[in-house]
Amino acid sequence: MKFRVSMKDPDTLDDAIRDAVDRSFDGMGTLEDEEVDALAAVRKRKAKDVCSRWFRYGEYLTVEIDTEAGTCSVVEDT
Repeated sequence: MKFRVSMKDPDTLDDAIRDAVDRSFDGMGTLEDEEVDALAAVRKRKAKDVCSRWFRYGEYLTVEIDTEAGTCSVVEDT
């Protein structure tokens, strides 16, 4: 049997991207604060662009469960 589940959480994706971008600057102490802010904004936008393949409006995610195969797959946003 296959069925789809749609989930909505407006903050989780943004929080995960922000945390990943913040970690990407670890050990780069030579950058000025405004340089970090500018680079962080670009990195966040790029990550959200990639995620838009699966997340609608940055908060809706649909997965398909296949009980026979024992799998769960993310459904691309259409």
